[in-house]
Amino acid sequence: MDFRLDEEQLELQETARRFCAARFDLQGIARREGLPIDRATWREMAELGVFALLLPEAGGGLDLGVVEAAIVFEQLGAHLVSGPLLWSTLAAAYVEGAASGDRIVGGVEPTGGNAGPVLVEHAAEIDSLLILRTDGVFVCARSGLPSFTPLTPFDPLTPIGRCDALPSGIQVGNELDACHLRRVGTVLGAAMLLGISESALESSRRYALDREQFGVPIGSFQAVQHLLADMYVRTALARSATYAAAAVLDDPGVGDPLRASAAAKLLAGEAALENARTAIQVHGGIGFTWEMLPHHFLKRAWVLEHSFGDADSHAFAIGASIEETLA
Repeated sequence: MDFRLDEEQLELQETARRFCAARFDLQGIARREGLPIDRATWREMAELGVFALLLPEAGGGLDLGVVEAAIVFEQLGAHLVSGPLLWSTLAAAYVEGAASGDRIVGGVEPTGGNAGPVLVEHAAEIDSLLILRTDGVFVCARSGLPSFTPLTPFDPLTPIGRCDALPSGIQVGNELDACHLRRVGTVLGAAMLLGISESALESSRRYALDREQFGVPIGSFQAVQHLLADMYVRTALARSATYAAAAVLDDPGVGDPLRASAAAKLLAGEAALENARTAIQVHGGIGFTWEMLPHHFLKRAWVLEHSFGDADSHAFAIGASIEETLA
């Protein structure tokens, strides 16, 4: 099998990269803190096809595979694009206006029924809420949502709100639909974490080449080289697992979708968190300050790590899958 991206996929990757670099420049990321979602830019992303990637052509979508969606979400993660991007993409088939960018859709995966408290990202800005329960997919319009209490978020670009209980919502999908969306969300979340891992590596590489100590770039020191090498290995491993999982979701006959998606999220989460921490270390004393980019990588990685299952839950899922296979 040939695991290299073809020409169309490379073109899609470059298009997404150029768009994100122009609209979400990492060097000016501090200016994005505390700002609401720019509806005009959100619609630009919709015009680019971000939210319609997985929607069939009959529904006005691009009808692409999970691999192509992962290519785009890798770039969205690398540029720390804010907003419920993943949830709006998953909701495109269920919420009118989500694919076109006219409606911003958030989402939650409640584990304790409707009982709260429940935390919702971008709660003050969403037009609808997608709820993935074990028994199906549910949608609640803004008018049916409870009031949210704003809280201080981990990531300054990801505001959150708290409510005491979720509404029941209208069921739009069954248990199998919910399972599929959960796996797609897991892989695309892994792709965003992969993007963070890559950006943390790139920012560290540039700093190591520019920052001089004792008259030479710190990148010439063996200790720094080892740190960068470890960052590269983690990123390469995460990339392999993420794209392999996306390929399995596109063609379940080539592997186990549950095990592949769990492994991708586990490895990509580890790569993003460890690379963000290492980026802070490479940047030295200044790396700990909020003016520098590495802390944004770490905080966004923390947020994504706890969406669609954390490392422990995915490690348990992989172990249970292997045990079942051997039984």
